[in-house]
Amino acid sequence: MESLKIVVTGLAATYPFGGVFWDYIQYVLGFLRMGHDVLYLEDTGKWCYDPIEGTFVERGERNAFYLARNLEALDPGLSERWFYRDATGRCYGRRWEEVKRFCKEADLFLHISASCWMKEEYFEAKKVAFLDSDPMYTQASVPAYVEGKANDGERSRIEMLLRHDVFFTFAENIDSSDCLIPKELFHWIPTRQPIVLECFEKKVLPVAKRRKVLTTVASWEPAEGGPVVRGVHYKGKSAEFEKFMDLPTKSPIPLELAMSGKAPVERFRSKGWIMVDAYSVSSDPWVYRDYLASSFGEWSVAKNAYVVSRSGWFSCRSACYLALGVPVVVQDTGFKGIIPSGKGVLPFSTVDEAAQAIEELARDPESHSRAALEVAMEYFRSEKVLSELLERALSHGKGP
Repeated sequence: MESLKIVVTGLAATYPFGGVFWDYIQYVLGFLRMGHDVLYLEDTGKWCYDPIEGTFVERGERNAFYLARNLEALDPGLSERWFYRDATGRCYGRRWEEVKRFCKEADLFLHISASCWMKEEYFEAKKVAFLDSDPMYTQASVPAYVEGKANDGERSRIEMLLRHDVFFTFAENIDSSDCLIPKELFHWIPTRQPIVLECFEKKVLPVAKRRKVLTTVASWEPAEGGPVVRGVHYKGKSAEFEKFMDLPTKSPIPLELAMSGKAPVERFRSKGWIMVDAYSVSSDPWVYRDYLASSFGEWSVAKNAYVVSRSGWFSCRSACYLALGVPVVVQDTGFKGIIPSGKGVLPFSTVDEAAQAIEELARDPESHSRAALEVAMEYFRSEKVLSELLERALSHGKGP
């Protein structure tokens, strides 16, 4: 494929954490490694989180420095390929005039996770694609909009989405009859997180050198709460964690949670969970990557909205574990039959199934580690994921 001009949006400066960095910047790095002219753009119109102050702030100097430093460390070729505007309107990285010109000439503007305040300049790209990484939350307002009952905020969000040309989603089960995500208005094309494997392959540890503990990095509940769709109130991870509170008593391997948010930490500890501060293991991309790599495996639930809707969503974080050869024991959202399961990826729906999956991992960790790498290479390799995304995006006609 000839070299293309591509803009990728994200939240890597707004939320300066290791996991968020990998979620968005692997798109940028993946496109760059494929030979494309790429620009990372972060323009949310919102305050950014300052982990030192422990609160949201209007000025983003620290966040811009975090982004610039880590882009340079990841690949010097990214050092001049970014733009960030904070809530005060101050710009960092590329000059705004250069950004406007790049967007106007762009073959693709990839708007990920509704992360961008979509100005008219951004819609000037030849093709503007929306990528839904948060299924059910993204589509929550669709039924009310279709029925003419949407409030001003809901109507504005839907009409902003409708201005895009093509629509991707992490809800890989969306075309199945058991998926409850609203399907009106948009034609959603399934996709998944791209993984730049060379960023992880040198950090793969022998199983014998890993900590004998299952880990994950998680948040208790989104600050905005869960969506209400057709009278059903969906929640974040808290509702799912509650179902598995007693799992440590059944698990042959200790379970460790790096948890952010207002989680009932002492209750978790009383049930046998090991609790660590989330920021201590995710303060930058490299600390986060090392934490994942040193784990015997991942154990995690998904947001209630992903599970109940049978979305088929699969975690970006879990994909990073796989790329490090670390098996994942994760709650099924409907991805079985889409992502290979049974070796390397062990899905569960109940406490007993979770305990059985952990026992299976404990019996043969070496083969599960090899399988984890194979799944990452076959299903999440950035060249494959991004080539398919580009083909679908550029061949798709205007409109939903």
